[in-house]
Amino acid sequence: GIAAHIDAGKTTTTERILYYTNKIHRIGEVHDGTATMDWMVQEQERGITITSAATTIYWKDCKINLIDTPGHVDFTIEVERSLRVLDGMVAVICAVAGVEPQSETVWHQADRYHIPRLVLVNKMDRIGADFEKAVQSMKDKLAAHVVPIQLPVGSESHFSGIIDLVKMKYVTFSEDDQGMTVSEKDIPEKMHEAAEFHHHAMLEALAESDEEFLEKFLAENYKLQDIKAAIRRMVVRGDIYPVICASALKNKGIQPLLDAIVDYLPAPLDVPPAKGINPKDGKEVVMKTSREEFFSALAFKVAGDSYSGKLTYFRVYSGRLKKGDKIRNATKNTVERVGRLLRVHADNREDIDAVEVGDIVATVGLKEVATGDTLCSLNRRVIFESMHFPEPVISMSIEPKSNVDKDKMDSVLKGIEEEDPTIKISINKNTGQKLISGMGELHLEIIRDRLLREFNLQVRVGKPYVAYRETITASGRSEGRFEKEIGGRGQYGHVIFQAEPVERGKGIVFVSEIKNDNVIPHIYFPFIEEAVRESASIGPLGAYRVTDCKIRLVGGSYHDVDSNENAFRMAASIAFKSVVESCQPVLLEPIMKMQIMTPEEYMGDVIGDINARRGKVKHIDAKEKTRVIDAEVPLAEVFGYATDIRSLTKGRASYTMEPSFFDIVPKNIEEQILDWKR
Repeated sequence: GIAAHIDAGKTTTTERILYYTNKIHRIGEVHDGTATMDWMVQEQERGITITSAATTIYWKDCKINLIDTPGHVDFTIEVERSLRVLDGMVAVICAVAGVEPQSETVWHQADRYHIPRLVLVNKMDRIGADFEKAVQSMKDKLAAHVVPIQLPVGSESHFSGIIDLVKMKYVTFSEDDQGMTVSEKDIPEKMHEAAEFHHHAMLEALAESDEEFLEKFLAENYKLQDIKAAIRRMVVRGDIYPVICASALKNKGIQPLLDAIVDYLPAPLDVPPAKGINPKDGKEVVMKTSREEFFSALAFKVAGDSYSGKLTYFRVYSGRLKKGDKIRNATKNTVERVGRLLRVHADNREDIDAVEVGDIVATVGLKEVATGDTLCSLNRRVIFESMHFPEPVISMSIEPKSNVDKDKMDSVLKGIEEEDPTIKISINKNTGQKLISGMGELHLEIIRDRLLREFNLQVRVGKPYVAYRETITASGRSEGRFEKEIGGRGQYGHVIFQAEPVERGKGIVFVSEIKNDNVIPHIYFPFIEEAVRESASIGPLGAYRVTDCKIRLVGGSYHDVDSNENAFRMAASIAFKSVVESCQPVLLEPIMKMQIMTPEEYMGDVIGDINARRGKVKHIDAKEKTRVIDAEVPLAEVFGYATDIRSLTKGRASYTMEPSFFDIVPKNIEEQILDWKR
């Protein structure tokens, strides 16, 4: 996978990779809207990547399944689900800006899945490029054990090539044939000292963490292959992150990047086998990375396609699969037949007959598969860990312009929700309006654009507004009793809940503390929990979703004849609403992590503006005459910020922001929000 902050050069790097591996025969550019992997109209118009795009390439007799991911925070789900199925990643860092906010997010996402990484310091040709500063920013901000295995020769307009610290050679790229010809030369005299210093620093870093290499290092009995083998072992273990450099736009440094991917990033056999759970007994199952093992795979992306219908992208972890085979969706315990198998290249597809371990491919026609579902053989059921989906933070109302489009709109929105788990479709219980919620203004704008262009739907949308949450700040106890006669038969359910706050991000935690079936039989517990989670969708203050509270089932009673699942659902719903109201509920709002780059003379105005927006400045960094301000600001206060910051700094400042956490809304602001809601 290629992942990084927006505008670090991921797609430009991927385009060169495709060119040098003969996948394409002409280099396209992001700024011209001709990049191969940015195939959506919205991507070409905006010059950004919106959806992750997959392809397969070959380099030095190795097959590489490659995914180019978006860098904009609104599309972070595309990165998350891609990382879930990767064996290795190239993190692209801008040589001018160093580690940026989304670089940190992507890095920590990769940490969660223990993904071995290479780091590419790109844009060495840009004014202000500084390789050493970029490396230092990784050490400071990511606390990562990064080890340069290349050095740039020159920077900015003088960037002429790289020094390979493993081979100790000077590598140059011809300008006559778009960098296709690569030459290895002796290291220039002026770079000898720096090259020797960093070469020894690299060897010492290897010897520190790899005993096999340490023996050879101390005996001074190592060869080129020993160095490469040591780097590979340490990368696969996650002990080091090798750093290389390039200027993708100027066609310099991409072939050595491909060499490094083959030499140092793991093949499917190098990483531990996939582990899952047997849903029958809850025991761990290890799927060997082998063709002879039963088939198992993870569906990591579902996409609508106007020609093929529903496309399901999946990563194969074990075994083989042929078209026409029947497979089990282990997550939903359903069986479906595989129609077509497709090798994907951006928006082009090639029919194939079979797939095997390590492949990332797509299939058409699986009706019930969702993102995160496990696919496996009929006679071996295993469920792999799914993935983490962030909560949406912004909503807008949406309605068709005519009744003719109503049914079509509902169907299209359902499909979009299946494609993107960070999109949520709901109904406002007070107004009856349909709401669409997502990760940011751009996210919602793209959805609106797709409805018009892809599906030819005429819709009216309201202004985006904040998706608030509700939570509790105290502990409390309440009971819910449902006693009624319906159709001549009694209905009886009775539960007692104890509620308490939990830390941010935990959501609703439900625990039963009843051990005796004489109080409430265990068979009713799942229905009680379901009712709690359903009731949490509407809070007592402003009908926002309730989150971050623990509900303990501590008591209750049942009737041998009159108790049933519906009665306990009703009792749990009554008890939940009552206990939340008694626990001092408050509103939560999404807080955005912002990084603003502004010329020094506007810093005071920018900080004053942040304070006026209820924001907090966390850190200020100086880069020559530019100031980099890290701040946390409520989402409600930054709608239309792009226009405001432009006018404040005469168009000279830029910024990035991403959702960071939810925090309690100040009381006076809460009253205003609830008045508006009413």
